Amino acid sequence: MRLLFVVQRYGREVAGGAELHCRRFAGALATRGHDVHALTSCAVGYLDWANEYPPGASVLDGVTVHRLAVQRPRDVERFGRLNGRTIWGYHLRPLVLQRQWMLAQGPLLPELAPWLVERAAGFDAVVFFTYLYYTAWAGLPAAAGRTATVLHPTAHQEPQLDLPLFDPVLRLPTLCAYSTEEEQALIARRTGGPRPGRVIGIGVDVYAEGDGGAFRRQYGLGDRPYLLFVGRVDPGKGSLELCDYFSAYKRRHPGPLALVVMGDPVSTLAPHPDIVVTGFVPEGVKRDALDGALALAQPSYFESFSMVLAEAWAQRRPALVQGRCDVLAGQARRSGGAIPYTGYAEFEAALDRLLQRPDLGRALGEAGHRYVVDRYAWPSVIGRYERLLEQAMLRYERGQQAPVGGTPADTLSAMPSGSIA
Repeated sequence: MRLLFVVQRYGREVAGGAELHCRRFAGALATRGHDVHALTSCAVGYLDWANEYPPGASVLDGVTVHRLAVQRPRDVERFGRLNGRTIWGYHLRPLVLQRQWMLAQGPLLPELAPWLVERAAGFDAVVFFTYLYYTAWAGLPAAAGRTATVLHPTAHQEPQLDLPLFDPVLRLPTLCAYSTEEEQALIARRTGGPRPGRVIGIGVDVYAEGDGGAFRRQYGLGDRPYLLFVGRVDPGKGSLELCDYFSAYKRRHPGPLALVVMGDPVSTLAPHPDIVVTGFVPEGVKRDALDGALALAQPSYFESFSMVLAEAWAQRRPALVQGRCDVLAGQARRSGGAIPYTGYAEFEAALDRLLQRPDLGRALGEAGHRYVVDRYAWPSVIGRYERLLEQAMLRYERGQQAPVGGTPADTLSAMPSGSIA
C-alpha cells in the first residue's frame, strides 16, 4: 500500500502522545514493506509551532517525511484570549469565532490543503492523527473523496470536542481507528451515533527486563523505592495534582519513597527534596526507569489510550491510575494490572498497599503484562491495522465515502449559519 500520514509534528525530538503514536504506526508499516509518507510541519514544539526542521522532503526510519513551513508562530497571548472566549466562555460561540480560534491554535500551514488536493489521490489511503489541530481540520476536507481517509481521533472528554467546528472532521473520514473502547463510545456520543471503524489500540514493544540500576545511579536514587510519572508536566496531565498528593503522603508517611517526574516541563514544580525532575529523556533511559520503579503513576484526567501505561505493563510494572478518567479506569479493569484512585484518600491507601505488599505489585505487573502481550504486541496490532486500511480502501472503491471536500472555508460555509455550541 502507498500510505500518507498527516500529523502536526513528526520527529524523534518530538514529545507528544499522538505524534509518537503516528510515528510508530508509520515506521511499523514501512518495516513491513509499505510505501509510507508523512505530511507535517517544520515545528518541534507545540506551544509556539516555531519552524525548526527545514522544509521539504527527507527520510526518517524508512518513512518519507514532507515538511511544510508554519506561516507564523502561535501568538500565545492572542490564542489565550480566543481560547477563553471559545472554549470556556458561557455564551454563544459562532463559527466565525471558532474558525479564528483554530487559525490561532495552529499549526498554520497554508500549503497543506493545496498539497492534499493535488496529491491525495496518489495514495491508497491518507491517515490523520488527532482531530484537534489544523492539520486534520484543514486536511480532511481536502483529502476526503479523493482517496480513502482514516482518522485516529485520539479523543478524550474535553471542551474542544464539543465545538461544531469539528463536525466535519469527525464525519468525513472513511473509517476511524480508535485506541480504546471508551474512545469509540465517546465519538459515538459526540456524533449522535456510531462512526464506521474499529478499536485498533497501539503497538507496544516488549523488552527484556532489567533492574533500573543505571537509572538509579544516574539520578542518585540508590535503593530507594520510587513512583514514576512520565508525561508533560502540566495541569491537564494531572502531574501537578500528583505532586501535591505525593507531598501530602510524605508528610503523613516519612520514609525513603521518592517520586520521579519525567517529561517536558510545561509547568514549574515547587522544589521538594523527594521529587526528582529529569526533564525529557531518551527512550532507553525511560525504559530503565520503568524497570526500577515501584509503580507507574498515571494521574491524567484526559487520555485516549496511555502508551506509557502499556509500556509499564510490558515491563511487568504495576500502576496507580486516575479513576476519574474513563479510559484509564477501563484499562485497569480489563487488565487487572493497575489500581484506580479517585482523590487523595484512595491514592494514599493504594500506595500503602504497594509498599507493604510486594507480592501485590508483582501480581498486578504480571496481569498487565499478559494483557499487553495478548492485545497490544506489534504483530497483532499491525495486522488489525492493515485490515482496517484495506477495509477503508474497499469502502472508498464502493463509493461508501464522503463527498469530495474543499478548503476549510468551504466546509464552514456549507454548515448551517445558526450552528452554535
